[in-house]
Amino acid sequence: MGIRQLSLFAVPGIPLIQSGDNLAAILLDAFATAGMEVANGDVLVVAQKLISKAEGRAVSLSSVEPSPEAIRLAAETAKEPAIVQLILDESNKVLRARPGVIIVEHRLGFVAANAGIDRSNVEPNSDRVLLLPTDPDRSAADLRAQLESALNIRLGIVIADSVGRAWRMGTTGMTLGCAGVEALQDLRGRTDMFGRVLQVSEHAVADAIAAAAELIIGEADEATPVVLVRGLEQGWSEQDSKVLLRPEQDDMFR
Repeated sequence: MGIRQLSLFAVPGIPLIQSGDNLAAILLDAFATAGMEVANGDVLVVAQKLISKAEGRAVSLSSVEPSPEAIRLAAETAKEPAIVQLILDESNKVLRARPGVIIVEHRLGFVAANAGIDRSNVEPNSDRVLLLPTDPDRSAADLRAQLESALNIRLGIVIADSVGRAWRMGTTGMTLGCAGVEALQDLRGRTDMFGRVLQVSEHAVADAIAAAAELIIGEADEATPVVLVRGLEQGWSEQDSKVLLRPEQDDMFR
């Protein structure tokens, strides 16, 4: 067996994205300009903000009318009522609330702080905030189809965002949407190094990819929102990110 290798490359030259931009065309131009050859089985990790901006998910807070519930929760959490209203609009339910943070079950099914609504790297001197994509799995599938058609190869796409985690400090990458990637690898029934049969092992492959790419994407002024991952040989799976959601009845902490 040869030495296994995994390589990650920042895709340079990605411009500031505007609503309505064609991300596939922008990526193809960036590959050509940088002389990057995208190979069969590569995975592209795209920061969520690019998808949200291209899909017009920026909202002006001055256009939001807070409800009585949003005003009440804003007072409890010391947050802007308009932000709280957007959090409620983007969520199935509020799970926890304290000054500075509201933990919700997002409408997409995962648990997140403040429904993933973000002001960083949106627009300077603006009251606009960025919501998560409406359907990240569909966004990933559409981008995959366009790039595969143009490049005549099989690709994996991961749409990543940075999230906090229970019991741990700091943020790490998480998959919001994916296409062509085996998001959850079921290892049950396989054996370990000593022949023991694995009973419960499942590997969140897509989240591991997102976390690795976040080291390059960064959180501040890195301006590298797309990462090419080589060595995973993906591009074939038809799973989406929903397989990573733990059912509420199996969640001991909700």
